[in-house]
Amino acid sequence: MAKSNVLIMGAAGRDFHNFNVFFRDNENYNVVAFTATQIPNIEGRVYPSELAGKLYPNGINIYEEKELVDLIHKLNVHEVVFSYSDVPFEYVMTKASIVNAAGVSFRLLGGEETMIKSTKPVIAVLAVRTGCGKSQTSRRIVKLLEEAGKKVVAVRHPMPYGDLVKQKVQRFATLEDLKTHECTIEEIEEYEPHVARGGVIYAGVDYEAILREAEKEADVILWDGGNNDMSFYKPDVTVTVVDPHRPGHEMRYYPGNTSLRMADVVVVNKVDSASVEGIEEVHKNVKAVNPTAIVIDANSPLTVDSPEMIKGKRVLVVEDGPTLTHGEMKYGAGTVAAQRLGAKEIVDPRPYTVASITATYQKYPNIGVLLPAMGYGDDQRKDLEDTINNTECDSVIIGTPIDLGRILKINKPSTRVMYELEEIGEVTLKTILKEKGLL
Repeated sequence: MAKSNVLIMGAAGRDFHNFNVFFRDNENYNVVAFTATQIPNIEGRVYPSELAGKLYPNGINIYEEKELVDLIHKLNVHEVVFSYSDVPFEYVMTKASIVNAAGVSFRLLGGEETMIKSTKPVIAVLAVRTGCGKSQTSRRIVKLLEEAGKKVVAVRHPMPYGDLVKQKVQRFATLEDLKTHECTIEEIEEYEPHVARGGVIYAGVDYEAILREAEKEADVILWDGGNNDMSFYKPDVTVTVVDPHRPGHEMRYYPGNTSLRMADVVVVNKVDSASVEGIEEVHKNVKAVNPTAIVIDANSPLTVDSPEMIKGKRVLVVEDGPTLTHGEMKYGAGTVAAQRLGAKEIVDPRPYTVASITATYQKYPNIGVLLPAMGYGDDQRKDLEDTINNTECDSVIIGTPIDLGRILKINKPSTRVMYELEEIGEVTLKTILKEKGLL
């Protein structure tokens, strides 16, 4: 029987994982290409032979997704596997229609085909969209487990934007490790909060190799999900976070709706800043698709280290990049802080942008007056720094999970906005983890 030629559509994350666990040593398939989107500077590279295995001695080329139809014909593709996240249902089916019209099959791999079994208990923290609050939910669960005497090791959804061979297995336990691994801003935002609390977090490319290393030092594995993707590991408990600021998105985005349907526990986050109507709609939708899930309402209370830099000031608000771009949020923690503390004006940074930051606004015109903290490499990090420094304002509100002032040279006063998870009611993550025998 002839091998099936496969093209994997991805964004340097789920695509590599799907290849590693399902296709890498599978004699029935021949993966002829990856395509890349969402993340800049992924295309034009090669998934290296050191990671691709014995069936791919020359590695696998990565192309721009816009070449998809040409590649199907040029490479005699029989099947296209869609392998990235946080996109509307209509987007997925449009891609399926394009692929089917080109004459080939379109496939979505499921959890049983792609989840790796751990020897340790696994808690998976997922979300229905980027920016729902996975990070603070993960931190809350880690704190509860550590208070119970458990050694917790977090494993983060992949962000391999550098040398893939070097990034096969990454372990972060100190701030110096972030420098050693040459992390982008997006990576630092996810890793630093764990490290700053004295924790350990792994990431990389080969998630079975990562898991086996993490198991050596963990009582419990915490899967810290990315975008709205499913877990790479088979979970004992799945916690999915939903956002009442974007009611209805939990029903319309892939694979966030899958993550919602898989949940044992659903956290309705940001109740303290969402509308009553939004909260009610989210609750109704959760009940409709996952009536057996335990639902917890939670606040994300904000703290500001220098409130005097906001009140009465003309402020530039810098928010988490992916949350504003493909996450489609119209505001974040920095915006809420500006409004609550009486900023005179939120300054529009668009007249002051440079290079790749200008291009980001062109690609995502609905971002508005907020500045996404984009930093997928040294050049873009410098573009972000120059944009902040060019902007005529009194001060900068940093609404990202990390202190940008530590990694950028900002030429004006700045203040950080931080946020944690605060559950409401008698049913909490602590009571649920106890019931599950994890505390």
